[in-house]
Amino acid sequence: MAAPLVLVVLAAVTVRAALYRSSVAAFIAERVEVASPLNAWKRVVEGLALLDLGVSPYSGAIFHETPLIIYLFHFLIEYAELVFMVSFKKQKLLIELDKYAPDVAELIQTPMEMHYIPLKVALFYLLNPYTVMSCVAKSTCAINNSVIAFFILATIKGSAFLSAVFLALATYQSLYPLTLFAPALLYLLQRQFIPIKLKSKSFWLYTMQYASLYLCSLVVIICLSFFLLNSWDFIPSVYGFILSVPDLTPNIGLFWYFFAEMFEHFSLFFICVFQINVFFYTIPLAIKLKEHPVFFMFVQLAIISIFKSYPTVGDVALYMAFLPVWSHLYRFLRNIFILSCVLIFCSFLFPVLWHLWIYAGSANSNFYYAITLTFNIGQILLISDYFYAFLRREYYLTHGLHLTRQDGTEAMLVLK
Repeated sequence: MAAPLVLVVLAAVTVRAALYRSSVAAFIAERVEVASPLNAWKRVVEGLALLDLGVSPYSGAIFHETPLIIYLFHFLIEYAELVFMVSFKKQKLLIELDKYAPDVAELIQTPMEMHYIPLKVALFYLLNPYTVMSCVAKSTCAINNSVIAFFILATIKGSAFLSAVFLALATYQSLYPLTLFAPALLYLLQRQFIPIKLKSKSFWLYTMQYASLYLCSLVVIICLSFFLLNSWDFIPSVYGFILSVPDLTPNIGLFWYFFAEMFEHFSLFFICVFQINVFFYTIPLAIKLKEHPVFFMFVQLAIISIFKSYPTVGDVALYMAFLPVWSHLYRFLRNIFILSCVLIFCSFLFPVLWHLWIYAGSANSNFYYAITLTFNIGQILLISDYFYAFLRREYYLTHGLHLTRQDGTEAMLVLK
């Protein structure tokens, strides 16, 4: 395992280092699919210049990253390329064979199959073109992904304290990881063998402990930011910017075109509706997937990357790194080939339609937004397909692969 993993890391570092030194790096850094108004490197540079001049980086409308990020790069500016390199995600799965139906052995992953999951996850993340482009563009999305990766690792390892700290850091960075609180709590409850019942005192005690760790960590980080800047200006500049979506620069998200065409007096209502999308699915998913928090976490990461206000391909790459973990669901996926083709073709069409719109003038914003909608619909259908496959496999594990009606004839499973 160590040798292939080292080769993957070396290949990933080589590709990034070569692209950093090429003329392609400047082109990638300007792509709206890779860098957003929140995480573009040129905006970080602008914030650093203002900080060096003794001016608050939040005094204008350019810089919208968090104070810890700008102070991090203030000290590491000479080594900025190294900051964007590699983060690893590890996953451990435990299967109890005795709780399943007797004829479902072929649905259970073997130890050999599970042995290669970390290598596949590293391969899918480090060599994913989306990840490589985000790294080459020096998008701070790479740092957000690293924080979320450490949060997932700490949660899987069962460390409630580190999990809460990294979740607080992720929330501080981009706000939306707040929705990962539920799957993390459910997983940690399972690790402690605490029943997930509302009437259980141990459930509420542990929930309060974890919530307290999370909130205290978040308050400490925000107070540290205040002491660094001696100002609360970063709150409206970062979180107000994320929630109110004032910058309608085109990206791969759903917000920009809709609100560019929206009448001003309707915008507040629809902004609330759009923002609620990220948080709305958390409770029903928590109820449905309370016994499967790792899959819940995967779905929630996908929802964040689709419905956040300023998404980039780096956000998509994060949840796609989890796909090898669910390789045992491939036999139940219905449209994986078609959806993969849709996402690949959309990725190639993004720069083509952008050029036709901005440079050639032979297209307009409708063309670019159409491919954006197609890309997001493809992601939604992909996650829906995995969700269907997961539920179908769980049903077969409980009831057996060979389903029969009361009269003894073969039955067909239909999930509604």
